[in-house]
Amino acid sequence: MNSAREIETPESAVAAYVLIFSGVVAALQIGKLPPALPEISQALGMTLTQSGFLLSFIQLAGMSLALAIGMSADTFGAKRSMLLGLLLLGLASGMGSMATGVGSLMVWRIFEGLGFLCVVLPAPGLIRQHVNALQLRKLLGYWGAYMPAGTALTLLIGPLWLPEWGWRSWWLLFALLSWAMAFVLWRVVPADVSLTSVGIHWQQRLRETLSAPGPWWVTLCFGMYSGQWLAVVGFLPSIYTQAGLSGATLGVLTAFAAAVNILGNVMSGRLLQKGFHPSLLLVMGFIAMALGAFLAFSDLTLSMSWLRYAGVLLFSSCGGLVPGTLFYLAVRLAPQERNVSTTVGWMQQGSAAGQFAGPPLVALLATGVGGWQWTWLATSTCCVLGCVLALLIARTLNKQSL
Repeated sequence: MNSAREIETPESAVAAYVLIFSGVVAALQIGKLPPALPEISQALGMTLTQSGFLLSFIQLAGMSLALAIGMSADTFGAKRSMLLGLLLLGLASGMGSMATGVGSLMVWRIFEGLGFLCVVLPAPGLIRQHVNALQLRKLLGYWGAYMPAGTALTLLIGPLWLPEWGWRSWWLLFALLSWAMAFVLWRVVPADVSLTSVGIHWQQRLRETLSAPGPWWVTLCFGMYSGQWLAVVGFLPSIYTQAGLSGATLGVLTAFAAAVNILGNVMSGRLLQKGFHPSLLLVMGFIAMALGAFLAFSDLTLSMSWLRYAGVLLFSSCGGLVPGTLFYLAVRLAPQERNVSTTVGWMQQGSAAGQFAGPPLVALLATGVGGWQWTWLATSTCCVLGCVLALLIARTLNKQSL
């Protein structure tokens, strides 16, 4: 199943990288909240649990609409879908900057989530149109890094920007960036080419996707990963602020913790090219996340700040093996080529569900026990389930190769 170009031209390579950068800009809309969370909580009087829901509310659209948007991307046009998403992200971020309460800010976060989906769901299919088969695994690994790249940038710049100009101007900044990226994508990426076979109704594509086991396993696996990653990285600014850190130190530590996730994503593509089994990479990633979270939050490491931070880096960097591998698996385990966007949409729906549930559950746990010391138990539960799903994926791949 491969429709990627046999010959990659300079123009197609540039288009592929523009698509990846569009994903990074979309991820900025999610990543902009964690560094601003302490200021917004104080300004709007939010509780810790409300903060957790605000972190995850952008995923509400993903939980309910990702599959539908994935199915409609080919019909509407993948490029048009991404343009619409970037424009909507700019509008929602601009309106969110004028929010006067938690409720209105959450509403605009939902619209940001809808725009985010319109950008990121068609992108893997579009990348396949612009690169050859040899480059596809590598670029899908790069694509898997769009989320940590956007998060790292906001965590690095946020602590420097926010004390000077406040969170409202922070929201306006990302509105302008989204509109600028929409202009670049419009000018650089060629017109839409439909990947959907003529005469194939969306109901048939939906039935084909949901009746196959592979899309279910990658969807659930992504949920196990994304929920714990956003919970840990999303609360890092608040955790370190409570520990007395601020300013540039806070920004560098939290940004680096998110940025090292890129290494795992890139490495997943390299290791897949070298012949590593995808399920092995998934298991390696989940085991490293469980160990890293234990080192980062356990009472046993309370007096060893350097070891706790090393645990965060292990959690994030090796955890990056999981999303990079899953994007490749979504393409490989789609029942037919016409089901790729639908499969990616279904997988994103699982990711959104995990990101919606993860931060509030971790916040509730921290509130209930009076601290973050049992966070590792929640994340380790997700890791165990992720390893089980990796074994189911291995069995599905083996049946597929028979």
